[in-house]
Amino acid sequence: MLIAGNWKMYKTASDAADFCRALKARLAGLDGVDVAVCPPYPALAAAVQVLADSDVAVAAQNVHWESDGAFTGEVSASMLRDLGVYGAIVGHSERRQHFGETDETVARRVAAALEAGLWVIACVGELEQERGAGETEEVLRRQVSVLEAHDQLVIAYEPVWAIGTGKTATPEIAEEAHALIKSIVDVPVLYGGSVKPDNATELLGQPNVDGALVGGASLEVESFAAICEAAATL
Repeated sequence: MLIAGNWKMYKTASDAADFCRALKARLAGLDGVDVAVCPPYPALAAAVQVLADSDVAVAAQNVHWESDGAFTGEVSASMLRDLGVYGAIVGHSERRQHFGETDETVARRVAAALEAGLWVIACVGELEQERGAGETEEVLRRQVSVLEAHDQLVIAYEPVWAIGTGKTATPEIAEEAHALIKSIVDVPVLYGGSVKPDNATELLGQPNVDGALVGGASLEVESFAAICEAAATL
């Protein structure tokens, strides 16, 4: 079971250091769950430094497919490795929506990160109108088909209509989507989409749900720790 916190564009380096110190103390002695935080780029080094002597991993929110070059604003896997970063999110719906990420570029980023030794959380999920039109399976098959199974690859199913909206997929919807994804690529699948302490146990208790990619609830130590503790009981 993996619980990863995606901080998006929140927390400065000093904020991250304070958060990580508090989280490390709060989760001391917790067994049965893997935990990761995913700060914005400027806060990665601070998080790595504070969490170096803990079991909490640090991952980036994106990674480029080239090792270096004229790609202004991008960061390579080797740069992340040099910082001590353990992995990266790739293909989050906000990257697809706002920054032109495609299935092809997601596949290239994933392959490069895995080749460099990072573990990857690759995100997939349907829009609200796609679900309403009965296209969920088609969308997931298209997005997942560009990925290949790898022992350092995890997929996150994040129904776009449930991200930052307060809406959450029912456990049954999540289970159905996770089972479909695993039938295409046999890797662990996390659920992402308004995961909170009060719905975590029911969502994480589904047979094909292997953890969570947590957004807003990962920005507060208590709520994020509560989700981690819920996962550890399952």
